[in-house]
Amino acid sequence: TVVIKPAEDASLSTIRLVELIEEAGFPAGVVNLVTGSGAVAGDALVRHPDVDKISFTGSPGVGRRIAAIASEALKKVTLELGGKSPQIVCRDADLDRVIAGASISMFANQGQTCASGSRVLVHEAIADEVTERLVAAAQSVIVGDPFAPDTQMGSLVSERQLERVDGYVGRGKAEGARLLTGGRRIDRPGYFYAPTLFAGDNELTIAREEIFGPVGTIIRFQDDEEALRLANATDYGLTSVVWTQDLATANRFARQLRAGSVWVNAWGPPHPALPWLGVKTSGLGSELGRSGILANTVEKTVSVIS
Repeated sequence: TVVIKPAEDASLSTIRLVELIEEAGFPAGVVNLVTGSGAVAGDALVRHPDVDKISFTGSPGVGRRIAAIASEALKKVTLELGGKSPQIVCRDADLDRVIAGASISMFANQGQTCASGSRVLVHEAIADEVTERLVAAAQSVIVGDPFAPDTQMGSLVSERQLERVDGYVGRGKAEGARLLTGGRRIDRPGYFYAPTLFAGDNELTIAREEIFGPVGTIIRFQDDEEALRLANATDYGLTSVVWTQDLATANRFARQLRAGSVWVNAWGPPHPALPWLGVKTSGLGSELGRSGILANTVEKTVSVIS
């Protein structure tokens, strides 16, 4: 049996899912819904003696707290804790595909996705062209009512999140990053923020901490070795993207990138048949795929002596 506790700022889709589960005829008590704040409802679920396993998606800080509480009762945990994912744009990359894919990865869901490719590492030979085209792509994003058919980016989830994003933008400016486009709240009702791009280096706070908003940083590299070093120089390790037309290069990066998932010449949501996991601060354990199913089971050995 399962108890689902959705995020208090984004509960409606989960509530609708549970309504459909009930309509489909699942037996009562198999799938259960508890709404409320993480500090109250979430904490109670983690501590409850009848809950054997915790699967959590959220911030590293909350994930560490959940793991600490669960460890007291030796409960199993799966933690998916976000990322600061790199996109490596090699010199031979198909730039039409890069611009389309990189833009989606930064601005989809207003950048409020754990797998957002918010660090764009670009070979210096093509950096000027990639930067110019990404800026144009960011400026062309249609921001507005998410129910409007032509809207490409909606509102951030809350005023608090908008202030957090704007705070990171201000910190980027203060640390010397070059603002290329955006960097401002859009003047309309709601929590709308303009798609934002910076040019800078890997030491910037905006290049090291998860912002969870539509903010990307373009960083130049000279060769593959530097690209790998920059890509792996992060506390996170959820996903990575490699843009190249050379299969040997793709294989080399895929082997050496410290990430649970690597995309080559694409970016998108995880396929449910494939495991989804992170390394380092991006999490613990596996979701989806066969390993994700097995993570929610317990083996039992029965020996019969006749």
